[in-house]
Amino acid sequence: MKRSRVVFFVGCLVFAGLLLVPGCATKKYVQQEDAAIDQKVQGIETAIEENQKRIKEHDERLETLGSLITKQQDELKGVDGKLEAVSEEVRKASQGKLIFKETLRNDQAKFKFGSSELSPEAKAALDVFVQKLVEENRGIYLEIQGHTDNTGEESYNLVLGKRRADAVMEYLYKQYHIPLHRMEVFSFGSSAPVSDNANRDGRAQNRRVDILVYE
Repeated sequence: MKRSRVVFFVGCLVFAGLLLVPGCATKKYVQQEDAAIDQKVQGIETAIEENQKRIKEHDERLETLGSLITKQQDELKGVDGKLEAVSEEVRKASQGKLIFKETLRNDQAKFKFGSSELSPEAKAALDVFVQKLVEENRGIYLEIQGHTDNTGEESYNLVLGKRRADAVMEYLYKQYHIPLHRMEVFSFGSSAPVSDNANRDGRAQNRRVDILVYE
């Protein structure tokens, strides 16, 4: 009887062991899977942090590069401005002393709107101008400046101003054989008005050609 109880007790232990073994195995498996998932999550978070860091560093480099480019552009503008000022001084120095200035206004030159063709009145005014040069009887240099009113785009006005100045230079060269190397043309477009562009008469005054005579 005692032996039967022992056998029964041992059998219960074995049976209980069989029940517990799968449970332990399942729990261990779940723990392993959780650990693996945690590791993957940590790896993803680390990768995201590294990418964010690289993006930030990239943005900072771009910002720094942009600042450098802006700084260089500002410096170049400053250099260009200084060079332009120096060039203007050299040009004026090479021209010499300003003797007098002749202005062909619209009431003389009678440039038609948008036209650079010299009218008979404009040619007559230039003939009188040349007589002044003959009377001066000096070595001269002519700076011929074309001007317009503010009607239309400034890009067009600059072209129109140069065409009018070119027309004057061409007339002086062909009619009086003034050497081309003693003349230079510039266009100021509408940037140097002498009268108010708000009215018709003022615009007419601004459509002009100035001839600066240097010794």
